[in-house]
Amino acid sequence: MPDLHERLRAELGRIDEQLRALLDAMDRLQGLLDAVVAISRETELPAVLHRIVTTAMDLVGARYGALGVLDEAGDHLEQFIVAGLSEQERLDLAEIGFPRGLGVLGHLIRHPEPLRLDSILAHPSSAGFPPGHPRLGSLLGVAISVRGEIYGDLYLSERADSRPFDVHDENVVVALAGAAGIAIENVRLFERVRLGAEQFQRLLLPTLPDLAPFTAAAIYRPAAEPSPVGGDWYDAIPLPGNVVAVVIGDVVGHDLHAAASMASTRNMLRGLLYERSGPPGAILAQLDRTLEAITDNPVTTTTLARLEPAGPEWLLNWSTAGHVPPLLLVPGRRAEYLYAEPGLPLGVDSGQPRPDHVRLVPPESTVVFFTDGLLEHPARSIEESLDELTALATTYADLPLEDFVQALADHHPSDGHDDMAVLALRTPCTPGEPPLGSAVEDSR
Repeated sequence: MPDLHERLRAELGRIDEQLRALLDAMDRLQGLLDAVVAISRETELPAVLHRIVTTAMDLVGARYGALGVLDEAGDHLEQFIVAGLSEQERLDLAEIGFPRGLGVLGHLIRHPEPLRLDSILAHPSSAGFPPGHPRLGSLLGVAISVRGEIYGDLYLSERADSRPFDVHDENVVVALAGAAGIAIENVRLFERVRLGAEQFQRLLLPTLPDLAPFTAAAIYRPAAEPSPVGGDWYDAIPLPGNVVAVVIGDVVGHDLHAAASMASTRNMLRGLLYERSGPPGAILAQLDRTLEAITDNPVTTTTLARLEPAGPEWLLNWSTAGHVPPLLLVPGRRAEYLYAEPGLPLGVDSGQPRPDHVRLVPPESTVVFFTDGLLEHPARSIEESLDELTALATTYADLPLEDFVQALADHHPSDGHDDMAVLALRTPCTPGEPPLGSAVEDSR
């Protein structure tokens, strides 16, 4: 009987050990899956690379981690992303610069098989550590491949429990490296698509023509996410008699359909402006009817304005289709928004009237047209953002217009999650007399 009890106890111990190993394996697998999901969420390459390092450290309990990115020739490291260093360690290494791929790191570059060392200094390729570098003992190095080519190497050092890296650590990091290669390629593809989409969007926007006697400048900024393609646009068209027509608009959506709808709406409006001489409200009403009849364009907000001579001043005549009001900056006066009956957006009810509004504008004034992407922020009310934009515009009001619109786009009160367009028009000293400097400034 004692022998039977001993055998049962031993068997139960073996089963318990197997269960613990199974649970540990399940935890590692879940950690790996969580790590892959975390990496795949990133859409910017620097964030992806840093996430790869930190998730690998978490998976194996490493104190230090790094990812070295190879140059095009594949001989040396051109980037080195590190994690785990204390602030003092970073300061100590600041003057040395990142490694270029010598010593053990160079060995892994030349031999991209997984490398697991209990002692870095004991390896034949070890070149020691530079002054100020942490004295590292263990190392786990794994290459990362992208589309069959070595992209870089992932380095982990010093397990928190002071034990050497084992085969399980190696397996999980190798698996992570495979997922990391896919994530890197996906982000690179996304960046190429985003760049192409942004270039496409900019090609749809006009280069401002000569608007003499006015000075004008415009700028467009794509959204940070979810897509760099959107429906914001601007336009300015010189008309006979020192008259200029200005439009700012926003088609609902952040995709190629929104961008294409924006282009068709802008071109239709241009045709109507050249063909008709009526007030902005009548032209917007005809545009709304035309869009309803021959397109399936999404809902669109816009402001159409005409600026023309009126004795010693200028007459601003505008109509708004659900759009944010223009901002008027007059030297020596407080900045003000031109609040008026906004009208319905285009594509809602083409039978509704389009009210017109008029305002005299003194010489050397600036009228700022913009889209709501310049304002929207989930943590602020629209009134707070409008107040902040007023203060911002007042601060930079004396700048040349190209610098002025750049400042608004750089310091805007929004969270950057929508595309934005700004067009600023400045009246000359007297009607018919161009201001000093260029008549047109276009910054995109």
